[in-house]
Amino acid sequence: MTYLHWRKFKNIAFHASLYLAAIIVLLPLFLIVSYVFKMGASSLNLDFFLAFPKPVGEVGGGMRHAITGTLYLVAIASIISIPTGLLCGIYLSEFGKGKVANLLKFSIDMLTGVPSIIIGIFAYILIVVPLKGFSAMAGGVALSIIILPIVCRSTEEILKLIPQHIREAGLALGLPRWRVILNIVVKGNLSSLITGVMLAISRAAGETAPLLFTSFGNMYLSYRIDEPMASLPVQIYNYAISPFDDWRRQAWAGAFVLITIVLGINLLSRLLVKIGGLRHLIRRGIK
Repeated sequence: MTYLHWRKFKNIAFHASLYLAAIIVLLPLFLIVSYVFKMGASSLNLDFFLAFPKPVGEVGGGMRHAITGTLYLVAIASIISIPTGLLCGIYLSEFGKGKVANLLKFSIDMLTGVPSIIIGIFAYILIVVPLKGFSAMAGGVALSIIILPIVCRSTEEILKLIPQHIREAGLALGLPRWRVILNIVVKGNLSSLITGVMLAISRAAGETAPLLFTSFGNMYLSYRIDEPMASLPVQIYNYAISPFDDWRRQAWAGAFVLITIVLGINLLSRLLVKIGGLRHLIRRGIK
């Protein structure tokens, strides 16, 4: 085999290994989605989204309360964590030097690696025990702790990609530092920042363990922040371990809805990135 043939062989082998690695990565996702679709899509109907659970032993009902509760809990968590995470990420990107910044980065990295069940126990001790009751607020706080480090870290990394000369150009025009950060750095990367936020929300929307210790669950629709609240992951868990066939059928339907929500949020975030990139190219073309 000549040297040229050897180089071609190595090139083909390298490309084949890349395709094989891609297949290995995509295969588990494809198997999970296809199996959940097979088991859950056939159980979906209008009552699943609009009806409340039936009493034990009766066939039918739905998970309207759980779907609404999940959106409610995620909204509470987002209100708590997203502004704080964005501000923290902006601080680390623009002023991230010194002992305070290093300590903050270390804390965020540690918080990212904390298991969700530990976060649930922490929220249980912090809120449930003093208030002597499960509540939607406790569940929202637990989910906010999961969202916070992801938003903070993604914001920091996104803003670090902005070339330094863009900031210097804004300062050279006489703009104050806060205007440069807000109107140039942040506003120019708004679609990417929204992507990081949506990915963090999709991660929190599928968590079960923290909610078992905090919001606990409810078989009825409730909007009170100081009462237990149903959520789709907890409802799926309760139905999946039940002895009733109809409840297990609804658990698969709930799993399908949940994975569709998570995949939808991820796909929407990718679309926002592409839209932001197209707008940037259009503006450069106009200029």
